[in-house]
Amino acid sequence: MTKGHIIKAHLALFGTHAIYAANHFIAKGIMPNKLSPTPFVFFRVLGAAILFWFIKAFIKEKVETKDFLRLGLCGLFGASCNQLFFFHGLSLTSPVDTAIIMTSAPAVVFILSMILLKEKATKNKIVGLSIGAVGALGLVWYGQTAEGTSSFLGNLFIFINVLFYSLYQVTVKPLMKKYHFITIISWVFLFGLLFLMPLGLKDVLYATNYSLFNTNTYLVIAYVIIFTTFLAFLFNIYALRQVSPSVAGSYSYVQPALSFAIVLVLSLVFHNNRYNEDLNIIKFICCFFVIIGVYLISKKPKLR
Repeated sequence: MTKGHIIKAHLALFGTHAIYAANHFIAKGIMPNKLSPTPFVFFRVLGAAILFWFIKAFIKEKVETKDFLRLGLCGLFGASCNQLFFFHGLSLTSPVDTAIIMTSAPAVVFILSMILLKEKATKNKIVGLSIGAVGALGLVWYGQTAEGTSSFLGNLFIFINVLFYSLYQVTVKPLMKKYHFITIISWVFLFGLLFLMPLGLKDVLYATNYSLFNTNTYLVIAYVIIFTTFLAFLFNIYALRQVSPSVAGSYSYVQPALSFAIVLVLSLVFHNNRYNEDLNIIKFICCFFVIIGVYLISKKPKLR
């Protein structure tokens, strides 16, 4: 592995989380005035499914019948339930809160891995889990009284999204050793789309006022489909081929930092003060707790 490949991997990881951080502000910009969360999720999953199945056409790989149940669960957890809670949560709460809560994902994956995969718990991981939980749950609770665009219900929905996505990561793990990642994600989005149809198709056809859409609305939807879903996933997979999962996971810390920076740029450069009150000492402390907790969980024990 060359130094150039390592640099590209780190650039891909940074790009992935920069896309995610920007997405919190870009997607929230059209919800719920132009587009409600449920049809937004439907457009995202439909668009991503089309893109991934286009690539899948060049990958001739069959899936064993016994694995479709697991793929169906992955679609339920990773492409429908988590997305519904994420977009409904984002529409209600602050993009800053969203970015901080999302960094708790490695801690939640660790808990589920202990329960479902019998992963061993070390002292460092238990301490890290406790510290991270204080930060994440503290921020969710703080949404009740915080000024700005924070919301307890929105923060709770974002945390539930993290739970579902973490459950997806644990469920999909055995399949990653067996099939090409494009095969897996294509089926995940197809099943996710099937699960969304009973709830989302009605809103898409009858409850969405398309006369309110303008060029910006379509650009935001395109960004979420192409960048946040399609390219970010490919960037992340490329990086994981070059660096360890712990290194990739550490890049989740980038999201809160970039979110803070975006708020400052919006305020100082574009004179948009909508999110100014979303930055305060309580959120910085919660963010610090989550990052320290995830660091301790991800830290490899020293070999004796």
